[in-house]
Amino acid sequence: MEIEYVRSRFIKHFDGTTGYIYASPGRINLIGEHTDYNGGFVFPGAVDKGIMAEIKPNGTNKVLAYSIDLKDYVEFGLEEKDAPRASWARYIFGVCREMIKRGVDVQGFNTAFAGDVPLGAGMSSSAALESTFAFAINELFGDNKIDKFELAKVGQSTEHNYCGVNCCIMDQFASVFGKAGSLIRLDCRSLEYQYFPFKPEGYRLVLLNSKVKHELASSAYNKRRESCENAVAAIQKKHPHVEFLRDANMEMLDEVKAEISAEDYMRAEYVIAEIQRVLDVCEALERNDYETVGQKMYETHHGMSKLYEVSCEELDYLNDIAKECGVTGSRVMGGGFGGCTINLVKEELYDKFIETAMAKYEAKFNHKPEAYDVVISDGSRRIE
Repeated sequence: MEIEYVRSRFIKHFDGTTGYIYASPGRINLIGEHTDYNGGFVFPGAVDKGIMAEIKPNGTNKVLAYSIDLKDYVEFGLEEKDAPRASWARYIFGVCREMIKRGVDVQGFNTAFAGDVPLGAGMSSSAALESTFAFAINELFGDNKIDKFELAKVGQSTEHNYCGVNCCIMDQFASVFGKAGSLIRLDCRSLEYQYFPFKPEGYRLVLLNSKVKHELASSAYNKRRESCENAVAAIQKKHPHVEFLRDANMEMLDEVKAEISAEDYMRAEYVIAEIQRVLDVCEALERNDYETVGQKMYETHHGMSKLYEVSCEELDYLNDIAKECGVTGSRVMGGGFGGCTINLVKEELYDKFIETAMAKYEAKFNHKPEAYDVVISDGSRRIE
């Protein structure tokens, strides 16, 4: 996104002067789905698309905010009672409130912001928005008192307390901690993290957005969490140290096969294998072995489709096309029931793959998917 674009709108909507420009990225998750609430690992990276905002303290106790994309303007105070109605403004308000709770003397400011994270693509535009404002407020009003981990938690708390979304921390973490040329393995239990090189020379990473979202998502998600908890409860009777599926292995699960439903067994089988796949992919990247990375992505898709049953016809079809075209790796990205596949494609196959996927998918479902190239990029920062 162009700095000039955001700056020109800021100047137009405020007093003709300029402030500081901040940006935070959206994210992808290469592998590790439904592992977070099972105490396992996720493996995200920041992308080259995100949110950019110009921000300038205004000497009042009010925030004046303009959403460039929505062409919408909102003013709000900084007390709990001042919560704005507009859902987009609640993210900024929530970040202000969470920073105040952490002792930052947040003052009023003017802001205009825009984003180029494709909505509905599972790249987490809301986390990018939260991270941008948390990072900026910390620098402008907090003298950088709050560390990066706490900034990620500010975004997560904003979702929980002001936006009604009970999310885990991966999205905000990736947005704040992102590093160009690296993916980040986050241990969802200890919150320890480690960077791994991701420089796939000769390959491209591309998302194909199915442009469908099936309505099952929230109730189905809760059912799957319940299945995982049922499996853990059964295993705990024989192995008291097992707190999450992350602590279990297939031998332990097989011991309790007769005591849990076939469905609970299948769900747990997927999770145990997926936690191991994240570790396998990390090892493969240290060897620069992208073929193994791709193979593990296909294994994840199969598990999510057949064992966890969170894929859908459209995503399975995109995965099949990837296989037919010789794509190195492909899988559904995110919670499932729609959204995108993430694909690791050799450069020489890229054009043919995109062309084939567009044509075949449109012929079957009467609309084209959207393709987004992904470059792994830096996290929250001040640009100027």
